[in-house]
Amino acid sequence: MRFPVVLFDLDGTLIDSGGMILDSFRHAARTVLDVELADDALFAGVGAGSSLREQMASFDRDRVDELILSYRSHNEPAHERLECCAGMLDVLAALHAEGRRLGVVTAKRRATVDLAFARLPIADHFDVVVTEESTERRKPHPEPILLALERLGAAPEDAAYVGDSPFDARAARAAGVFAVGVTWGRMFGRDQLGDADLVVDTPEELVGVL
Repeated sequence: MRFPVVLFDLDGTLIDSGGMILDSFRHAARTVLDVELADDALFAGVGAGSSLREQMASFDRDRVDELILSYRSHNEPAHERLECCAGMLDVLAALHAEGRRLGVVTAKRRATVDLAFARLPIADHFDVVVTEESTERRKPHPEPILLALERLGAAPEDAAYVGDSPFDARAARAAGVFAVGVTWGRMFGRDQLGDADLVVDTPEELVGVL
């Protein structure tokens, strides 16, 4: 195998949460700011930062806390309808069966990750989970990925990091791991994943790369 360690982003990579995220942004903007945001403005907000706080600051820096509370009040119940990205359950099962060590490195809070794990049968595949609370710095800083490697006792050259955003690709490159960009998250275009070592369009392509 090319990479005995494979780390994954969560949103848009393993779980099909893009629509849910946009709906929650829309709800927060409507409820707190009394504005209806078009899709291009919503996508711009998502692309404004790797953390929810940075993203909300792009809408209104003075009302970030209110926006986050409103976002979460809408987003958390929506996890009851959450599904995996098509084909990714099979990818995780195949990689796990091959004896690879797998992990999640996400900017989400642990409580929100646990909502996804409660809904979807994926938690048992992972040897390490790094969340927002795990590190002082977030992607695109390499610290979250480096922490995952440290916990696994793994070297960067033995690992790949798979994600759907430019922040994922930059963090992977900065950590010295192989950066794989995926397009099925639909939140970021292929042209925004230029820092990745390789971009794939399907889970089957992903397995071939790994």
